[in-house]
Amino acid sequence: MPSNQDQPERPRQEPEIIPPGNDWPDRDWPPNDRYTESRSRHRIYIGHIGPLGFALFVLILALFGGALLVALIGAALIWFPVLVVLAIIAAISGLIRRL
Repeated sequence: MPSNQDQPERPRQEPEIIPPGNDWPDRDWPPNDRYTESRSRHRIYIGHIGPLGFALFVLILALFGGALLVALIGAALIWFPVLVVLAIIAAISGLIRRL
């Protein structure tokens, strides 16, 4: 815990940067002094998105956008008859007032 509450705590250990093309160092990983044996080891691979993946992503975005547009149009179509009825009532009440 830092003594001054305004300053963030400094990292306890610098991260190990492994250059591209090199595999993990030949040693036991994870080190036994910091981790328990119950912790599992996983590698995370992050690849670039290809043209097919990009096309699928755009298609999914278009589907969500279309569904949102249909929902908005549906909401407008539900309120349209209500507004027409209110306009007719207002017109009739205006005619009755003039009489």
